[in-house]
Amino acid sequence: MDRPVFVIAEAGVNHNGDLGLALRLCDAARDAGADAVKFQTFRAEDLVLPGAPTAQYQARQTGEQDQFAMLRRLELTQAQHEAIKAHCDSIGIEFFSTPFSIAAVDLLVRLGVRRLKLSSGELTHRALVEHAAAARLPLLVSTGMATMEEIREALQWIAAARGHLDGVTVLHCTSAYPAPDAALNLNAIRSMMRDLGVAIGYSDHSLGIEAPLAAVALGATVVEKHLTLDRGLPGPDHGASLEPGEFRTMVAGIRRVSAMLGDGVKAPTDEERDTARVARRSIAAAVDIPAGVAIEERMLACRRPATGIAPREWSRVIGRVTLASVAAGTVLQWEQLAGGDAQ
Repeated sequence: MDRPVFVIAEAGVNHNGDLGLALRLCDAARDAGADAVKFQTFRAEDLVLPGAPTAQYQARQTGEQDQFAMLRRLELTQAQHEAIKAHCDSIGIEFFSTPFSIAAVDLLVRLGVRRLKLSSGELTHRALVEHAAAARLPLLVSTGMATMEEIREALQWIAAARGHLDGVTVLHCTSAYPAPDAALNLNAIRSMMRDLGVAIGYSDHSLGIEAPLAAVALGATVVEKHLTLDRGLPGPDHGASLEPGEFRTMVAGIRRVSAMLGDGVKAPTDEERDTARVARRSIAAAVDIPAGVAIEERMLACRRPATGIAPREWSRVIGRVTLASVAAGTVLQWEQLAGGDAQ
């Protein structure tokens, strides 16, 4: 691949509103080898009406039926954002966040984040999409629940707001927590690469690490995965998250898969060239061949190593005259034959 896969540890709301837990998530993300740790920036009143129900997975994880009340407990203040950003700077991991309002975009830009991410749920929120795009930062656009028509529409808004789609990465995503294997549709990554004309990544909500590795093999340039310090903690997203050791294993796997992909050009590697010398064959003398004799098929065999004339040249060798005697078991070279050049 041209560039390493960009791995995002999605801290999200797994801090449970606790700054200390948020900072520990940043440490865990850095230690696991993630390139960035991402949070979510919102105020409950900007996002949801009081009394709005929780999603089934949220109710299952938290026992909470009121989405407004749940989100209120998961907000991060501006001061907490500043503390998290400063901590990430000090330990050497990139901090950024998903804004859920225009004010949240402005806050993150003031904080100096290097990129923004739009949530799957905000893909059809035109005003927010356009405002985030107008910040002219690299932009990740998640597409859970979306049709291709909705994705193209959002890309049109982004292009109009910033004048181009440079720096835009669209993330394939399945918005279920956890997402069952049969719902992941990872082949959509290839379809999106073919049809959208922008970089494609993957935001994963499945259990385990297999889906992110498969996504990288399919061409994903960004992988996002939820990180928690303990899946048993209360909160809506812990159950579909990786713990630090698992996240570290995933990152190591992504780096290996990326290295395995190569440049796509089918050609022998240096290691294979060494192997070819012992694994492929040459044309060899099957019997003692005197000097000045026209070679016949019965005089030849194809044997390892591949240090002489390749078997593909068999028909060109037949009828050539030996310039000197050739002992049985000798690998033939062109210079042993009259008119014997490799051209």
